[in-house]
Amino acid sequence: MTTLTDDRRVRARDASPARYFYLHMALACAATAFLGFAPTYWVPLAHGALSASPVIHFHGLLFFTWSVYFVLQTWLAASGRVVNHRSLGIAGVSLATAMTIFGFLASVHVMQHSAGQREAGIGFSIVPMSGIAFFAVVFVLAIMNTRRAEIHKRLMLLAAVSILDAAIARWFLTFLAPPGPPGPPPVPVTIAPAVLASLLLVVAMVRDWRTEGRVHPVYIYGTLALLAVKVLNWPISETAAWHSFAGGILALAQ
Repeated sequence: MTTLTDDRRVRARDASPARYFYLHMALACAATAFLGFAPTYWVPLAHGALSASPVIHFHGLLFFTWSVYFVLQTWLAASGRVVNHRSLGIAGVSLATAMTIFGFLASVHVMQHSAGQREAGIGFSIVPMSGIAFFAVVFVLAIMNTRRAEIHKRLMLLAAVSILDAAIARWFLTFLAPPGPPGPPPVPVTIAPAVLASLLLVVAMVRDWRTEGRVHPVYIYGTLALLAVKVLNWPISETAAWHSFAGGILALAQ
């Protein structure tokens, strides 16, 4: 009874139109992820024309589940159901852990099936590996700041946006990329989708500026770190050190 009473008090105190901003952002992230993968995954899957390994399917299932989970969690927080939000957070830790593991496994799988372009596959592997590593680090920071709501919710949004570049890139590759041999795309082409994804963070910054009079440091430093990782992927992917590291992982997997 005490828990229910406290939850109702929090709900009455915290539920406000402004709090639905993060729900709207979560819905935007989910829509971007779904529509981005529609031409290369969902539509072929619906028509039975998709041939992919179980690792890729499970990877896709986990990341799609994350989109739904993020929407649900932001809705619970926005409606003041903080107790339910915190209880479901345990499931989020397990989901994010599974995403990190299968994101890594999917990266290795792509290296193994690079259509005879072994070195290109090794070079490109930095994109998904650095992406899932960034997501994992930001998620851990968000969990460490669960009692600091203003930091926690911004870190969670940063984590969600950080994995959207893969979805946006599918549209680039489907409609804008010139025809060419199968295999991984050049690493530089992944920078533009990351910049487009980060526009969601710009929207959040504008909202901060209008409501708080300043932009929260999480958005400033988080966005800079995200874009730095995406840009630095290019030169690092061409180094002997990266090819030795990723090639070693590939050798262990074979």
